[in-house]
Amino acid sequence: MRALCSTHLIGQALVICLAALVAMQLTDISTGTLWAVAGPSALACVWLCAKLKEPWAVPAGWVLQAGLFLTGFVVPMMFLVGVVFAGIWYGCVRVGRIIDTAKAAHAAAAE
Repeated sequence: MRALCSTHLIGQALVICLAALVAMQLTDISTGTLWAVAGPSALACVWLCAKLKEPWAVPAGWVLQAGLFLTGFVVPMMFLVGVVFAGIWYGCVRVGRIIDTAKAAHAAAAE
Protein backbone atom coordinates (compact mmCIF):
# COMPACT_ATOMS: atom_id res chain seq x y z
CA MET A 1 0.00 0.00 0.00
CA ARG A 2 2.81 2.38 0.85
CA ALA A 3 4.24 2.38 -2.67
CA LEU A 4 0.91 3.13 -4.34
CA CYS A 5 -0.08 5.81 -1.84
CA SER A 6 3.36 7.43 -1.94
CA THR A 7 3.24 7.67 -5.73
CA HIS A 8 -0.18 9.26 -5.50
CA LEU A 9 0.90 11.78 -2.86
CA ILE A 10 3.95 12.86 -4.88
CA GLY A 11 1.71 13.40 -7.89
CA GLN A 12 -0.69 15.35 -5.74
CA ALA A 13 2.12 17.58 -4.47
CA LEU A 14 3.01 18.41 -8.08
CA VAL A 15 -0.61 19.17 -8.92
CA ILE A 16 -0.91 21.46 -5.90
CA CYS A 17 2.12 23.46 -7.06
CA LEU A 18 0.83 23.66 -10.61
CA ALA A 19 -2.63 24.66 -9.40
CA ALA A 20 -1.05 27.50 -7.43
CA LEU A 21 0.57 28.75 -10.63
CA VAL A 22 -2.80 28.65 -12.39
CA ALA A 23 -4.51 30.40 -9.47
CA MET A 24 -1.94 33.20 -9.65
CA GLN A 25 -3.16 33.96 -13.17
CA LEU A 26 -6.89 33.37 -12.70
CA THR A 27 -7.56 35.01 -9.35
CA ASP A 28 -6.73 38.24 -7.61
CA ILE A 29 -5.47 36.46 -4.49
CA SER A 30 -1.96 37.60 -3.64
CA THR A 31 0.96 35.41 -4.65
CA GLY A 32 2.16 35.24 -1.07
CA THR A 33 -1.19 33.95 0.15
CA LEU A 34 -1.37 31.32 -2.58
CA TRP A 35 2.08 29.99 -1.81
CA ALA A 36 1.47 30.20 1.95
CA VAL A 37 -1.30 27.65 1.39
CA ALA A 38 0.07 25.64 -1.54
CA GLY A 39 3.62 25.27 -0.22
CA PRO A 40 2.77 23.65 3.12
CA SER A 41 0.08 21.55 1.43
CA ALA A 42 2.57 20.14 -1.07
CA LEU A 43 5.12 19.58 1.68
CA ALA A 44 2.47 17.79 3.74
CA CYS A 45 1.91 15.39 0.85
CA VAL A 46 5.62 14.61 0.63
CA TRP A 47 5.94 14.32 4.42
CA LEU A 48 2.98 11.96 4.58
CA CYS A 49 4.79 9.60 2.19
CA ALA A 50 7.30 8.91 4.96
CA LYS A 51 4.57 8.43 7.55
CA LEU A 52 2.41 5.89 5.68
CA LYS A 53 3.49 3.19 8.16
CA GLU A 54 1.55 4.97 10.89
CA PRO A 55 -2.12 4.07 11.49
CA TRP A 56 -3.21 7.73 11.24
CA ALA A 57 -1.61 8.29 7.83
CA VAL A 58 -4.48 7.06 5.64
CA PRO A 59 -7.05 9.29 7.39
CA ALA A 60 -4.58 12.17 7.09
CA GLY A 61 -4.42 11.42 3.37
CA TRP A 62 -8.20 11.78 3.22
CA VAL A 63 -7.84 15.20 4.86
CA LEU A 64 -5.38 16.19 2.12
CA GLN A 65 -7.86 14.98 -0.50
CA ALA A 66 -10.60 17.11 1.06
CA GLY A 67 -8.25 20.09 1.10
CA LEU A 68 -7.50 19.66 -2.59
CA PHE A 69 -11.23 19.48 -3.33
CA LEU A 70 -11.86 22.66 -1.34
CA THR A 71 -9.41 24.58 -3.51
CA GLY A 72 -12.20 24.51 -6.06
CA PHE A 73 -13.59 27.58 -4.32
CA VAL A 74 -10.54 29.45 -5.65
CA VAL A 75 -10.18 27.74 -9.05
CA PRO A 76 -13.46 25.97 -9.93
CA MET A 77 -11.76 23.29 -12.08
CA MET A 78 -10.09 22.05 -8.89
CA PHE A 79 -13.41 20.56 -7.79
CA LEU A 80 -13.03 18.03 -10.60
CA VAL A 81 -9.33 17.53 -9.91
CA GLY A 82 -10.13 16.99 -6.21
CA VAL A 83 -12.75 14.35 -7.00
CA VAL A 84 -10.37 12.56 -9.37
CA PHE A 85 -7.55 12.55 -6.82
CA ALA A 86 -9.89 11.35 -4.06
CA GLY A 87 -10.96 8.48 -6.31
CA ILE A 88 -7.37 7.59 -7.03
CA TRP A 89 -6.55 7.77 -3.31
CA TYR A 90 -9.43 5.40 -2.58
CA GLY A 91 -8.13 3.01 -5.24
CA CYS A 92 -4.57 3.17 -3.94
CA VAL A 93 -5.67 2.41 -0.38
CA ARG A 94 -8.07 -0.37 -1.41
CA VAL A 95 -5.79 -2.11 -3.91
CA GLY A 96 -2.76 -1.55 -1.70
CA ARG A 97 -4.44 -3.36 1.20
CA ILE A 98 -5.40 -6.24 -1.09
CA ILE A 99 -1.80 -6.51 -2.29
CA ASP A 100 -0.47 -6.36 1.28
CA THR A 101 -2.85 -9.15 2.32
CA ALA A 102 -1.84 -11.29 -0.66
CA LYS A 103 1.86 -10.72 0.10
CA ALA A 104 1.35 -11.73 3.73
CA ALA A 105 -0.54 -14.88 2.71
CA HIS A 106 2.15 -15.76 0.20
CA ALA A 107 4.89 -15.26 2.79
CA ALA A 108 2.99 -17.40 5.31
CA ALA A 109 2.54 -20.17 2.75
CA ALA A 110 6.23 -20.10 1.89
CA GLU A 111 7.25 -20.77 5.49
